[in-house]
Amino acid sequence: MNKKALILAVLLFFAVKGQSQVLISLLLGDKLNTGKIEFGLDIGYNFSTMSGFESNSSLNKFNIGFYFDIKLKQQWFINTGVLVKSNVGLDKLSQNDVYLLDSTVLFNPVGIYHQELAYFHVPVALKHKFKNHMFISLGPQFALRTQGYLVYNEKVNVTSTEIRIDNRNLFHRLEVAAIATTGYKFRKGEGMSLGIKYFYGFTDNYRSSNFTSKNRSLYVFAFIPIGKVKVQKDKIE
Repeated sequence: MNKKALILAVLLFFAVKGQSQVLISLLLGDKLNTGKIEFGLDIGYNFSTMSGFESNSSLNKFNIGFYFDIKLKQQWFINTGVLVKSNVGLDKLSQNDVYLLDSTVLFNPVGIYHQELAYFHVPVALKHKFKNHMFISLGPQFALRTQGYLVYNEKVNVTSTEIRIDNRNLFHRLEVAAIATTGYKFRKGEGMSLGIKYFYGFTDNYRSSNFTSKNRSLYVFAFIPIGKVKVQKDKIE
């Protein structure tokens, strides 16, 4: 039953949008948690930048998804999952930056421009848990770009204006990166985890042959097991 539930969750994940994916994850949590698999929500906040541009201001966004810790042996695991809502980019773009992203835009210095890219992020990291309940992980992360916008925000007195220009076609669909994570797992290694992870893009995300840009991001995250307590109670009974 657990294997069937896992396969169903994966298929449904790729069939529906992000909000539904999280709901399905919550409903199937107790079916996906086994003695060798821990399943739960991955929520957090990221501080992202893009290399190659004049601006170095980070774009800060919330992200949400789900994770799997698959036990290999003793203290070793494979950490994977999907961030279904994970936007990265660059804030406070200069005039030259804006021109690179859309040469038709008439730059307005009154407001602030930022570039926003939406991805599905899938890590496949080797994870080690220490006896003091700290953990580290390292491995590749793969990403599928779904959306991309050049965004203009302006606020004058109490009036706010936002203009979003779809420029997703300027960016490659696929991305390969490395991700390193460290954190602490509460309740003697059985509860929620808090930590930080760093995402370092290896592949150029910008399509132009005469300009290179790569994503970078620092995440503050929480891993929240779903249904694990219920599974433990069922085993005791």
